[in-house]
Amino acid sequence: MNLAFTQEQNELRRTVRDFLDKTSPEAEVRRLMETVDGYDPGLWHQLAGELGIAGLTLPEEYDGAGCGFVELGVVLEEAGRSLLCAPVLSTVVLAASALLGLGDDAACHDYLPGIAAGTTVATLALTESAGRWAGADGITTTATLDGHSNGNGWTVSGKKAFVLDGHAASLLLVVARTGAGLSVLAVDAGAPGVHRVPRATLDQTRRQADITFTAAPARLLGEAGAARPVLEHVLDLAAVAIATEQVGGAARVLDMAVDHARTRVQFGRPIGSFQAVKHKLADMHLGVESARSAAYHGLWAAADNLPDLPLAASLAKACCGDAFVAAATENIQVHGGIGVTWEHPAHLYLKRAHSSRQLFGHPAHHRQRLARYVLAEQSE
Repeated sequence: MNLAFTQEQNELRRTVRDFLDKTSPEAEVRRLMETVDGYDPGLWHQLAGELGIAGLTLPEEYDGAGCGFVELGVVLEEAGRSLLCAPVLSTVVLAASALLGLGDDAACHDYLPGIAAGTTVATLALTESAGRWAGADGITTTATLDGHSNGNGWTVSGKKAFVLDGHAASLLLVVARTGAGLSVLAVDAGAPGVHRVPRATLDQTRRQADITFTAAPARLLGEAGAARPVLEHVLDLAAVAIATEQVGGAARVLDMAVDHARTRVQFGRPIGSFQAVKHKLADMHLGVESARSAAYHGLWAAADNLPDLPLAASLAKACCGDAFVAAATENIQVHGGIGVTWEHPAHLYLKRAHSSRQLFGHPAHHRQRLARYVLAEQSE
């Protein structure tokens, strides 16, 4: 496994960073936090159309760029650094990956070109009131067929919670139970029987919604009852994706703390010259670099679809989630009083850190998953 980036990937990073420095500064993030959608559709069209972010990992037959997960990881790391308010995780990682994994060629041709162009915002409606990402035992939403022999005429009923960008998405991929087992169905967000309510969350830079389906018309994607392995793979990809985003956020708060320690003077000297502050910064640096290594390992495992992707995904999610929270907390400590004010951006990163640590499974869940893998290997 080669963990070095190519020249093209480094150029992609520079391009995305320059673009986000101009279009997603702190002032713009704060503005979008107060809007209804929580993101700028115009900026999303630019990201999708001009930079090709939305179709980066999609095959060329669906108007995508045909790149791999490593390239997407480069974008996600930069997005985390700038607290980008955009439906990248929901649309590009969750929805697009689910569509590709389900193997429904007609649905891919119908939906993926719109995702690649930035005209379709999609999301995966999986979790319910318990907020469980792992496993499907808690899925109570049901889908029924009204008897049409051609496979149309499905309806979905149930409640979904914590749906990423669920308030603004035009396409909802709903995980539901059918007579054959766990399935995924496409629902038009504007269809009758769909009621969406934005959810108040700690992190205002990433919106979530609760959605109620009451006999909402739906389209079955792929085969009925065949969704479980696809969803497991999608959640592994999502864990790697958000871990990489967390690395970008953690690296940004480390830079923020180092810059403050260099310029803030107390007792006639920069606070960075005090041993206690040096220790904090050194611990932050170690945590960020360790997390980066775990995330990059996950990226390459996802790009090559390696058999140990579940192991790499859980390792990355556990390591990066804790590292981001630790770095964001220590950043506030280094800044002192100014770090806890609304005017300073430190709290925005701390909220993102705590919120993203819960998504796609808490680090404790992923450590238990890692333990099961290790014990299973030892027993063989």
